[in-house]
Amino acid sequence: MKYEDMEVWKRSKNLAVSVYRELMASRDFGFRDQIARSALSIPSNIAEGFERYTEQEKFRYVSIAKGSCGEFATQALIGMETGIVPEAAGKRWRSESRVIARMLGALLKALQTK
Repeated sequence: MKYEDMEVWKRSKNLAVSVYRELMASRDFGFRDQIARSALSIPSNIAEGFERYTEQEKFRYVSIAKGSCGEFATQALIGMETGIVPEAAGKRWRSESRVIARMLGALLKALQTK
C-alpha cells in the first residue's frame, strides 16, 4: 500500500498544512517552529515507515508518528493556554490529533499481527 493512499497520512498531512498556515504570521518563532515540526513529523514518519522494507521498520516509524501526535496535542494545548494558538484552531487540531492517534493505534495493531 502506498502511504499517499492512506487516510491517516492524508489527515495528518492536512493537519500539518493547517498548522503552517495558521501560525505563518506568528512572531513566537520558537513555539511556531516546535509545533510545526511535531505536526510535520506525523505524516513524515508514516511515509518513511512505509518506504522501508520490513514490517518491523514500518511499525517503528508509525509508533514514532503516534508519539509525535501526542507531542503535537500537548503543544496545541499549551499554545491555546498561552494565547499563541487561537482557541478555535487549537480545539480543531486537538480533536483531529486524537482521531489520528486512534487511527495510528489501529495501524500499529495491524502491523503487529503481520
